[in-house]
Amino acid sequence: MPDKQIVTIYTDGACSPNPGPGGWAALLRFGGQEKELSGCEPETTNNRMELTAAVKALQALKRPCKVNFYTDSEYLKRGITEWLPGWRARNWKRKGGALANVDLWQALDATLRSHEINWHWVRGHAGNRDNQRVDRLAREAICRS
Repeated sequence: MPDKQIVTIYTDGACSPNPGPGGWAALLRFGGQEKELSGCEPETTNNRMELTAAVKALQALKRPCKVNFYTDSEYLKRGITEWLPGWRARNWKRKGGALANVDLWQALDATLRSHEINWHWVRGHAGNRDNQRVDRLAREAICRS
């Protein structure tokens, strides 16, 4: 069986105002190539756009990969690395009740299974070139909504 391809992903979501029109973006880098993805929703939240960017980026992978995933969203990073097992165990509910964005968390959970993912949090607007790039793409996507 061949080794899994290594892919680097940066994602971001934006909303203006929040809630309001939103945009999401992802940058995938693999084998010397790059691919940009982006999209929008006319009425959404920033957290939904952060999750949508992650789902769309991972769905774009055509085969199981080793992924270095970068996000400036603590909501996304902590949701995946800390909270997800508890939500699954409680049938997609938080300890306090309903889980916001459950549809996107479930979609993201389904995409995780075939990949080896290392999650990285980066500080937003702090000079990381690729994070700034997806931030710009996400903000530009809002204009298309």
